[in-house]
Amino acid sequence: MLGISKSRLLVVIMGLVLVLSGCLNSQTPVDKLYSVLEQVVIKEKEFEEQQEPLVNLEKEEKVLYDKIISLGMKEYDEIVKVADEAIQIIEKRSLHMEKEQQSIQSSKKEFQKVTSILEEMDETDIKDKAEELSAMMESRYQIHEELFKNYTQGIKYDIELYEMFKNKDIQLEQLEAQIIKINEVYQKVLENNEDFNKKTEEYNKKKLEFYKAAGIEIKETT
Repeated sequence: MLGISKSRLLVVIMGLVLVLSGCLNSQTPVDKLYSVLEQVVIKEKEFEEQQEPLVNLEKEEKVLYDKIISLGMKEYDEIVKVADEAIQIIEKRSLHMEKEQQSIQSSKKEFQKVTSILEEMDETDIKDKAEELSAMMESRYQIHEELFKNYTQGIKYDIELYEMFKNKDIQLEQLEAQIIKINEVYQKVLENNEDFNKKTEEYNKKKLEFYKAAGIEIKETT
């Protein structure tokens, strides 16, 4: 029921000297770091691909939710039918969110290579900027972990709500209490998402600043 999407990492192309060198051992620490940072972007490609279907599924579910609210208990059979359709959509949302999380975890694993590369750096100014970039990305991963936890909890609450709709004996107070739980957890998701997008934008900006400070000729791409 959110209709939100998450910012993606910026793809940056470097000159042919590094791209065609082929051997990490012949690269400087800065070259190695560039290779890892852009590999991280590739690892998050699947994350990027989940955004549109997730938003669309959330919108589809909202339509079904509104339909149930408009129905009276005399139309119980229709309520059950629509609730089951909504649960199927939620299960699809869950699958897309799992793919997103797997992509972020793959990105995080790749990014761990940065630690050993930082140890090879000698230039203090460049190393400081790289460490700042690293800390920013680690913060981004932590935010997404919290987002994933809250979104997963929200999915659980959503399914519970639609199962409650299918219960003829459910009390209005029970539905209201469940909806409050859902609203509270998705408020957290919205805040997590806002923080994640902000951190992603900051990281993209800092990455470009680092490349320029390190003397890397670059070209941004979409």
